[in-house]
Order: sequence, then structure tokens, then C-alpha cells
Amino acid sequence: MNEQDYIELGLKDDGNLKLILRGSVEHSSRNAEGKVGVVSVVYATHNCQKARQKFAELTSAAKDDYYMVYSCPLDTDLSTLQHYPSIQIGKDDLL
Repeated sequence: MNEQDYIELGLKDDGNLKLILRGSVEHSSRNAEGKVGVVSVVYATHNCQKARQKFAELTSAAKDDYYMVYSCPLDTDLSTLQHYPSIQIGKDDLL
């Protein structure tokens, strides 16, 4: 699956909670490179249309941030799912 497939899967109207995550690189004085990778939950809703609108709004305004949307069942250990809320930030992003 490609990125657009994952986005459409996350925005599917399946009754599950929709989470929008933002991955960003921020400046920090705590490490030698001066940068840290941060993944944040920035929006949560059960409403598929609201998730779709918010995702479009956030991604259109994004400069260097990366957004992804997930459809998450409640009362579930999300790490047991094949694909769960996460964003990978690599060392190259921090240089």
C-alpha cells in the first residue's frame, strides 16, 4: 500500500476513532544535532467527515511537518494491529 492508500483507510467511515498525527522536527538544545523528532496526536474524532476536513486543512498548511490519519478501534491494544498510529523519524530528518 502507498501513502494515499493508508490515508483513505484512515478516513474510512467505519465507526472507529479517527486520530491525526503530526511528525515534526523541532530545535532542541538537549542533543548534539540541536534537533529532535516529535510525533503528536493533533486531532481526534469519531466523525469521518470532520477528520477528512481537518486532515485537508492541516496538510494544506503544512510546511515541513508530516501528517497521517488512522482509524483506531476502541478498547484495543493498537500495537497488536497490522498498522497502528506511528510516524517514523530518521536520523537524516534530524541533520
